[in-house]
Amino acid sequence: MQRPKRIFVIADFKDEKPWSVFIEERRLAKGLIRGGHDVQRFSYRNVMMQCSPIASKRIARRIAKKRADELLVKQVGKYYPHLVFILSMKYLDAETVAAMRNVAADAVFLGRDGDPFPEENIARVEIGKQMDIVIMPSAGRFLKTYKDAGVPCCAFIPFTSDPDIQYRCQVDNKWKTDITFSGTAEHSRLRRDEDRYNLAKRLSQLPNAKVYACFGEPKTEGLDSFYSITGAKIGLSINIANDVRLYHSDRFINIPACGTFCLAKRTSGYELMFEDGVHLKYFDTVDEFFDLADWYLKHDNEREKIAIAGMKRAHDEFNCQRVGGLLLDLIETGAYDAPWAEIL
Repeated sequence: MQRPKRIFVIADFKDEKPWSVFIEERRLAKGLIRGGHDVQRFSYRNVMMQCSPIASKRIARRIAKKRADELLVKQVGKYYPHLVFILSMKYLDAETVAAMRNVAADAVFLGRDGDPFPEENIARVEIGKQMDIVIMPSAGRFLKTYKDAGVPCCAFIPFTSDPDIQYRCQVDNKWKTDITFSGTAEHSRLRRDEDRYNLAKRLSQLPNAKVYACFGEPKTEGLDSFYSITGAKIGLSINIANDVRLYHSDRFINIPACGTFCLAKRTSGYELMFEDGVHLKYFDTVDEFFDLADWYLKHDNEREKIAIAGMKRAHDEFNCQRVGGLLLDLIETGAYDAPWAEIL
């Protein structure tokens, strides 16, 4: 067991919203606490907004960021952290990180970028260059962007599950459907993935399917986000980029963790995480998705067997405490032991 550490976590925890229970930042912080470590949270955007006389993120970034930085640096300095974990690099800048390093010279600085196409966000890469370690839920060229920028250690760390609130349970009829997808069909600032767009659009037009957060449908919040998955027989997992090794959104973990059969767009490296036909089922084309969905909707026993195995795999292999422990192994030794480990 690792010795208890003081871990200062900076993120956008969305403390004012029901959405806060759903986010990866919450799960990772919880996993570190469950692992026996002390975690001090700093919700940077919330603090910045509190320091602004006008309730506008755009204005707050202009007139309140300096004060938020002062409060952040003071807290870091008085906490004497072993690890400063920047779970969300949004809103920060390289100067803010440099100021923290001045008051916590002995701490390891670790940053996480959960977004695709980091090469298109130069400001975030500049923050990453201030880190000792950068982690991403992807490998391939996304992770290599940070390595090429000079980060000493770059590692793939997957999204996590939280078995305390993600599991198969009884839900209201309003959540029940054959197939579900939650997420935008396309991102305004990113290129469109045609398969994702076409799948979401077709599902939105089917009477036996439900989509959330796209094509005029509202997104779910709080535990409803998990109930909407649990209530479906099949969940669709597909990314905005599906050609980058191990890159995945939280859908790839959330769907099996909630006990729902997952149909996932095949991406290089995925078999190291979930085995095809054992824990979930992969597809390559839009037509194959609908063919597989039709078959598994007609074969309940096969679908249920895979869904249960997928839930066990998500809970055992990717629960937030286990992943938090692997993350600290990475920090202490430069490596961690998992079949899906990838470190540059």
